[in-house]
Amino acid sequence: LDVSGSMAGQPISQLNAGLKQFQEELARDALASKRVELAIVTFGPVRVEQDFVSADMFQAPQLAPEADTPMGEAIHEALELIKLRKLQYQANGIAYYRPWVFLITDGAPTDSWSSAAKAVHQAERAKSLAFFPVGVDGADFEILRQVSPRTPIKLRGLAFRELFQWLSNSLSGVSKSKVGEALNLPAPDTTPKGWAVIE
Repeated sequence: LDVSGSMAGQPISQLNAGLKQFQEELARDALASKRVELAIVTFGPVRVEQDFVSADMFQAPQLAPEADTPMGEAIHEALELIKLRKLQYQANGIAYYRPWVFLITDGAPTDSWSSAAKAVHQAERAKSLAFFPVGVDGADFEILRQVSPRTPIKLRGLAFRELFQWLSNSLSGVSKSKVGEALNLPAPDTTPKGWAVIE
């Protein structure tokens, strides 16, 4: 999640409200609250706001805007978190769902991002994760299109609540599916290429 200075004011307030709604929606689904795990990495600077916890233990953080937009570093941090979590599952013989990564930004990266983009594309090709780029007003969509093979979605205004509602509905569906099963997702109002089905 981008918490750079341009998110000050209404954007960060709406993002926080969306995260709180997300927490509450998942908590209402008994199966999802046990099967879904969440982690949050913010950038500006890069920080692990929340390491992986099950949805029933997740507490939405209260985010505050900070400085730069080191998006490349943040992507690498998120990929490393996922790698470590997978190793923990594998060491204990636990099957797991394909992880999802949502990148939400309203700006352009202030660091080098090409190696992060390469890592995302490699991971998508290997089907080791699904990477969803999301931009709000001010985001550099040309860069977002290069970061992920999945078409970036542009939020209308500050529609964080709608985005997190869609995400909680989708994750509830994932939690009821079998590991490795293709999943048809509830479509958002606009359905860019790559958002409708996760295989």
